[in-house]
Amino acid sequence: MRSSSPSIEAKHEKQVQAEVQSNGGNEYDVYGDEKTAEIKYRTMVWWKAAALMLAETVSLGILSIPSVFASIGMPAGIILVLGLGAIATATGYVIGSFKIRYPHVHNMADAGEILAGPIGREVLGAAQVVFMIFVCGSHVLTGLIAFDTITDGASCSILWAAVSAIICLLLTLPRTLNGISYMSVVSFVSILGAVLITMIGVSIAGHKGSVQATANLTFASAFLAVTDIIFAYAGHVAFFTFIAEMKEPRDFAKSLYLLQIADTTLYLIVGIVIYAYAGPDTVSPALGNTGMTLRRVSYGIALPTILIAGVINGHVCAKLVFIRIFRREGVHSRHMTSHSWTGWLTWIAICFTIWTLAFIIAEVIPFFNDLLGVISSVFASWFTYGISGIFWFHLTPREERWTTRRQKIKTIFFSGIILMGAFIMVAGLYASINSIVEGYRTGGFPGPFTCMSKAL
Repeated sequence: MRSSSPSIEAKHEKQVQAEVQSNGGNEYDVYGDEKTAEIKYRTMVWWKAAALMLAETVSLGILSIPSVFASIGMPAGIILVLGLGAIATATGYVIGSFKIRYPHVHNMADAGEILAGPIGREVLGAAQVVFMIFVCGSHVLTGLIAFDTITDGASCSILWAAVSAIICLLLTLPRTLNGISYMSVVSFVSILGAVLITMIGVSIAGHKGSVQATANLTFASAFLAVTDIIFAYAGHVAFFTFIAEMKEPRDFAKSLYLLQIADTTLYLIVGIVIYAYAGPDTVSPALGNTGMTLRRVSYGIALPTILIAGVINGHVCAKLVFIRIFRREGVHSRHMTSHSWTGWLTWIAICFTIWTLAFIIAEVIPFFNDLLGVISSVFASWFTYGISGIFWFHLTPREERWTTRRQKIKTIFFSGIILMGAFIMVAGLYASINSIVEGYRTGGFPGPFTCMSKAL
């Protein structure tokens, strides 16, 4: 017998909306009432948010996909790109729903406080900051590789790492994501141009080997390749911050669908084409699969996306710390929305600290795929997958989870998502550490802070 009364979930939704309205709507949100604010944050339309998400997600992720196909075989690579992409769409949608339910959430720290109080806030806040600093370090490292490749190692690689970090620092300084969203369009065009040139280059060079349908790998090496695909969808950590600066947060679903359709399509095309021509010797980053001249051209065109995608991650990381400093007990300081000396000096100091740490990481950990593996295993496994399962259970009252067949399927699915996040973390970390240890044992990595060229 069907009940005519509203569900408990619907009642809770109405209660939340009533609370939002009773607070004037804006006051309940992250930035409060911006009518008189000097710096207005909630200014992005949905397509700008989508451009940011594309620039943040696709830039480095796409560069490792062809080597994954070479490692695990074409069929497995295609299935993983499609499967993990579909799951990432579902988990991203849950993050959007969580933000709509709790408008004051600006980052993973705020979400952690809702889930587990002050401890949850500190744990998830620290995890997000560490994750994003490591991602910034990965962008500095890739910028270093790009400059070394373009110049054929003409200068000390430490110099190029510093140049990459300084450029990223300067571009991170705008206080709003709307100001960076225009850069993201340039970033997307940049990566499209770079991979297009690479695909043309490998096709002109002709087939260099056969395409493998299967692969004979150890568990560690196979799962290390899987973590690269996980990293290619690891933009979820910034979604709360993106939504917080949208004019209409409920339009986030449109941004998400555009992102997932675009990145999954690009990963498949680039992975299939480059691996089909480059064969088992496919290298990562993917731009290194052509001859030296085209390789330099590709890296030159890719420089904007390498740096701008890092800027987006650095900005989101800095914004978390900035909001934490100037928003206490739900009340934000005037320095958050005004051009005060205190506000600007604090913002610049935070950005400088982030990119200094990123520079150090790029020099201390000078390897690409294994760095992505460590990052994906420890952080992206939860931020992209596992934690969305926890969000779903928090949003769905216990008595609602087994009421209909659809709800039962969702309950089983998101239970699996939580287990999936835990498995990826443990297995991926094992595979990544095993690869790093083996690399140092065989002398495959250069020492830290060396001038040795890392050109591909």
